[in-house]
Order: sequence, then C-alpha cells, then structure tokens
Amino acid sequence: MAASDLCEVPTESRGCELKHKMSSLVHTETSLSDKMTDSWELDLIKLSQEAMGKAYCPYSKFPVGAALLTTDGKVFTGCNVENACSNLGLCAERVAVNKAVSEGYRNFKAIAVCSEVVDTYITPCGGCRQVLLEFGQTWIVLMSKPDLSYEKRTVVDLIPMPFVLKIRD
Repeated sequence: MAASDLCEVPTESRGCELKHKMSSLVHTETSLSDKMTDSWELDLIKLSQEAMGKAYCPYSKFPVGAALLTTDGKVFTGCNVENACSNLGLCAERVAVNKAVSEGYRNFKAIAVCSEVVDTYITPCGGCRQVLLEFGQTWIVLMSKPDLSYEKRTVVDLIPMPFVLKIRD
C-alpha cells in the first residue's frame, strides 16, 4: 500500500476493544483487559499501525500512527493531521495524548509509534518528546517498524536533561 493511499481523510472515528487479542469496534478508545497476553506490546504496535491508516498527510505523504496505553488499560490512538499552514499540523503522539487527557486520563504505561519507514525505528519528534515528558519520565515508548520489530525506551531516555517545571500548589 502506498503512503498516498494511507493519507485519506477519515470518514468516521472508531476504535476497538482488545480483550485477549483485537476484537470488535466500539468507541474512540480501546481497552486492554487484565488478561492481556505477554504480547501486549505487539498488540499496541498493531493498534498504532491501524491508526496510521487514518493519517491525513497530503503534503508530506508521511503517515504516522500512535497508540497510548493508560495505566488502567485504556488505549487512545492518534494519527498525524497535517495542515496547509504546516505549524498547525499535529503529530500522532500528541493527538493520542490530547484524546486521553480530554477524557480525563493522565497516567500512562506506554505509547507505540509507527510509520512506513523500514530501515530505522520511528521516534517521536522533539516536541512530542516534551509532551510525553509532561506525564512522567519512566513510562515506555515503543518505536517500531512495519514488520512489528521495535525498540523499547523510557520517555526520559529520549529526552536527556529534560525541561520540567514543578507544579505550584
């Protein structure tokens, strides 16, 4: 499938319920059950690949998908959404984080990021790294390739000497 085929405007918003493996579609979020397999990381990467298929990227032709796992098992997906005014575009990771935060979630276990790049693992951009850092330093970032291989790091691994403000009471 060509990148241009993946960069269509989505016609509907959907997500899926994940119990033991991926199953039926429900709302805009996904759940990983308490009985998830040891392959939860691969399941999360697959969800990021599904989200990548919804990317709106008519300018760069570079689709990116993300799947964000909360500490209580909910998954929020995101894809990049470009704009003719390039600085108004959104990265997949920030879309997923914004969806989760807008639904009241602030504690994350992992995020999976994917693209069509085959020769290296896709990494969050600097801005996305800072956004991920806002919600903790030690949660997991899964940077993947289309063949489902991945590199696993923590947020702070990706942004050494992080800029962090203490919240005032």
